[in-house]
Amino acid sequence: MAFSPLNWLLGLFSLDIGIDLGTANTLVYVRGKGIVINEPSWVAVDKKTRRPLAIGAEAKELVGRTPTNILAIRPLRDGVISEFEITEAMLRYFIDKAHEQNYVPIPRPRVVVGVPSGVTEVEKRAVYDATLAAGARAAYLIEEPMAAAIGAGLPVGEARGSMVLDIGGGTTELAVFSMGGIVISRSLRVAGDEMDEDIIEYARSKHNLAIGERMAERVKVSVGSAYSLPEEKMVTLRGRNLVTGLPQAVEVSSIEIRDALGESARTLINLVKEAIDETPPEIIADLMETGVCLAGGVAQLQGLAQRLQDEINVECWVAEDPLTCVARGAGYILDDLDNLARFLVGLERGSTQHH
Repeated sequence: MAFSPLNWLLGLFSLDIGIDLGTANTLVYVRGKGIVINEPSWVAVDKKTRRPLAIGAEAKELVGRTPTNILAIRPLRDGVISEFEITEAMLRYFIDKAHEQNYVPIPRPRVVVGVPSGVTEVEKRAVYDATLAAGARAAYLIEEPMAAAIGAGLPVGEARGSMVLDIGGGTTELAVFSMGGIVISRSLRVAGDEMDEDIIEYARSKHNLAIGERMAERVKVSVGSAYSLPEEKMVTLRGRNLVTGLPQAVEVSSIEIRDALGESARTLINLVKEAIDETPPEIIADLMETGVCLAGGVAQLQGLAQRLQDEINVECWVAEDPLTCVARGAGYILDDLDNLARFLVGLERGSTQHH
């Protein structure tokens, strides 16, 4: 990138930030301050002009409630950009918001953004370009499982093997690390969104009830589980009865919701089993000591770590504050860029060096 005196000057007053550009939520970590933004990755746009009208939490409030001329969309699908201009507007909004207390007229921060492992060159380039277009003076990319592992405090730079399972909104990322590199990585399109769909489908097939995405998500967070709970709970589903067409409320138990989520939970467990099957024996010996770390929002699903532990015979533990691991890990890179740059990825496929 060519040296620009203006960028350099504005950069003096700008922050170093790590961004977890998630399908469901975007988190921003600011060096020295911690997580300053945790908002849904939703944008409300004008249907005709495609101009963003509301971003983040404000836009999510409109989901399923938009007037005819407004469209509420997620510019990222399955962890990659599907709407470039809208993603750029969303990034710019978050970057500006992170600088609100700094009184910088035009923020020019250094930004590290997490990308799913195994994305194509085109998808990497899209994130890189969108970050620069949104006002960053330097953009770096890091694979999300690597960022999650650094954020969770795993010894990724050591010879000792470690494993992280990062279950977000759109994608689940699994990676086994040793000596600062990824030995095995897997990416799966089954994650939090898929679980919401499971609950919507269950309400439709078992109770003839049409419920919205937000209702499904609330139910998943409040009573969703992957293992028998010490005390099973009840929750009310509200929506439209598909037979009468009228509003209806139905009481369901956490046992029913666990059945609804059963297939997605099984898919995640099989993913971990397949990865362990391919892991070198030496690293498996390490994993029996360090355990498997769960990160991402769905890591908070009740009983998931316990269920996984029973199935794979290795201790499974949930990272501290699992939702923010990727953003924190991305931000930590900028604390010591010279030494940690080896964890970044470049723009060409399969590359780990940044150009």
